[in-house]
Amino acid sequence: MTVEYSEKHPSIVMIGAGNVATHLGKAFHEAGCHIKMIYSRTQESAKELAESIGCPYTTDITSTDSDADIYIVSLKDSVLETILPQLVKCNPNALFVHTAGSVSINIWKGLTARYGVLYPMQTFSKQRKVDFNNIHFFVEANSKEDTDLLIKIASLLSSHVFEASSEQRKYLHISAVFACNFSNHMYSICEHLLSSHGLPFSAMLPLIDETAEKVHHLSPVSAQTGPAQRDDRNIMDSHLEMLKDEPDIAELYKLISKSIHNYNTNKI
Repeated sequence: MTVEYSEKHPSIVMIGAGNVATHLGKAFHEAGCHIKMIYSRTQESAKELAESIGCPYTTDITSTDSDADIYIVSLKDSVLETILPQLVKCNPNALFVHTAGSVSINIWKGLTARYGVLYPMQTFSKQRKVDFNNIHFFVEANSKEDTDLLIKIASLLSSHVFEASSEQRKYLHISAVFACNFSNHMYSICEHLLSSHGLPFSAMLPLIDETAEKVHHLSPVSAQTGPAQRDDRNIMDSHLEMLKDEPDIAELYKLISKSIHNYNTNKI
């Protein structure tokens, strides 16, 4: 699909071609932003994203396009300190932002004059399309002008755009780990237990959906059900007996059950 870009919108270079960069790059492109280049250390990933948008790509950070308005960095946290000093040399006048939830804005300090953070609070997988209008964006910049610019460009994708400090964003990130990453791991354990006994994971989907839907209307503490919430020791003991050959899962069962009981008792 050919998309005409608008000169009213800032031009963008995407640094990265992973899950977040792929979704952001395509979304900004579809919103009318000129994506001038894709950078990735992996040629296959860079080429795939660039071809889907219709722009050039590079695997050499020193060859990055030097004429964009904004450089959006979506890379592993562990490589940022190595990549950023090389990247900012390409265009000293541009705005540079990263998309990491757990990395402070100060990682840019001393490297460039204009910098910030554009954090989309969502889990991304390349193979699954997301509705950006429902995603909450949290932005931060080292000047009011660039904060306003980040709000403006994030608003091209979503109607839920907020300012958040690096400290606040760290708590958003750790909360997301509990809400998303840990929950998904529980699904993995669930799938393992079911498949080990000839049962389909799909049987759990209505339960999973209802559990997620409930917290749109009730606080998670109020929505909690199950044997740990009731302190039903007989059922919990029988579950632990069933898990006697799965010691790691049994230990997790005990820890989480204790936490649920404590939350229910204290009404946190």
